[in-house]
Order: sequence, then structure tokens, then C-alpha cells
Amino acid sequence: MLTRMLASHSDKTRLSAVLALAKLGEPQVEKPLIQALHDPSPRVRGVAAVALGRLGCDAALPALRALARDDTDPDVRAAASTAAMKLTTAHAADRAARESEAARRSPGSERGERPHETYSVEPHPDLYVLVKSAADESPGGSDPATRRAHAGVIRHALLEQLRSDASITSSAGEAQRWALGVRHLDLSVTRLAAGRVGQLVEVEAELRIAISDDSGRMLSILSGGAKVQVPADKFDARYLPALRKDALDNAMRGMFGKLVAQLRDQL
Repeated sequence: MLTRMLASHSDKTRLSAVLALAKLGEPQVEKPLIQALHDPSPRVRGVAAVALGRLGCDAALPALRALARDDTDPDVRAAASTAAMKLTTAHAADRAARESEAARRSPGSERGERPHETYSVEPHPDLYVLVKSAADESPGGSDPATRRAHAGVIRHALLEQLRSDASITSSAGEAQRWALGVRHLDLSVTRLAAGRVGQLVEVEAELRIAISDDSGRMLSILSGGAKVQVPADKFDARYLPALRKDALDNAMRGMFGKLVAQLRDQL
């Protein structure tokens, strides 16, 4: 019944079905939940991703990684990234437990000798990320204070996203504990423009994130952007600062999933 509901033309019906499947928490729901990762509705995809992470569904890992990298919705990318991290951590924990048990059963352990290595099964971050700088380098005549404000918007948006992802740390102590190499991020506003498009006034923001290692060597560059539109007949120039802020914030949040995927590809 629930599987048939996933084929409904109604987003609400499909969402109800995937929520019900998630609550069942049984192995037989894994296949329809994996199929739901490709649903047209971002809410359905997001719920399915969270459910598969909680279920520990190994078969979903490739699809979750692809979703975390390529999905058009930032909330879905974040949900898929977190779910994939949970599955990866679970794999590491299982492997560590097996190795620990093997060491305990080894001939040396029976004689009271300590194993050569110990393993921790505690879930932990696998990325150490620091925001090194943020700047508004867009063309135009914005004054220094305005440019600093624009840089602050994108820095704040990214830091908020980083803090919400359990697979990422900005703590030097935690990074040292888990032997994580640092990745430095330099954020730039490369374009911030407003103009009329038909019956709309459009504000467009374009951003660049440069990723480097601890030696300062550039590893990669990621670009992205976002647009905010309002009806021209309701536009007031006093709205421009708020519209620019929204465009900058949306652009940075929209890039987060691809940023995490790129950082993880560099591990």
C-alpha cells in the first residue's frame, strides 16, 4: 500500500508514504526509500535520506553521496551528506570492532600481551575546515563598510552551515585527536548586481570559494550563485541592501553541499 502511494501524483501523498515507511524502520522499507531519493519533491527526498541514514542502509550510500553532491536543493544536500556520514562512520565502527575482537583473540592476547594497536569506535568528524578570509571583490562603487558587510554575510552563512554538520569540525584539538588535515577556505563575492528583467527587478550574487591546504597550496576553486527577484512595480530602492543580503546568503547556502562533497573527495 505505502509503496503504491509513492507513485501518486500528489506530493502530499508521497510525503505521507515516505514518512510512514521511515517510521516502520524495517529492512523491507529500504528499497522504496532508496527509490524515493529520486522523487521530484525535495521534501520527499530529504525525508528518505534521513530515514536511510537512521536505518543504516549500506545499499543507499552511493545514491546518498550523489545526492549530497548534485541535488539542486540545499536542504536535501545537507540531509544526504549527514546520512552518508552516519553510514561511513558505522562502517568504520564495525571495522574497528572486528579488528579489536581479532586482537583480543590473538595468541599474544591470551598470554596477557597488549595488542600493538587500539581502535576507537567513537563517531567523529572527518573534515577539519577553517574559514581563512572573506571579501567582496565585485566590480562597482561600493564603499569599504558595505563590502565588509557583504563579506560578513557570506562568512556567517557558511559558518552556520559548517557548525550544523557533525562530520565537520573547526576545533584544532578535535582535529589533532583524529589526525585530520586542515582545509582553509577563502570566500569571495565576485559579482553583485541589480537590474530589471522584464517585469522583475533582479539581484544576482556570484561567489567563489578557494580551498587550500595548510601549506597554502591551492587545491581547488568552487563557484556558485543565486538570484533574488521582486516585482518591478513594487520595488523600492530602499529594499536593495536587504535583497543583496538575501542573494548572498542564498548563494552561499546553495553551495554548501557541493563544497562538502569536494572537500570529501580530497581526503
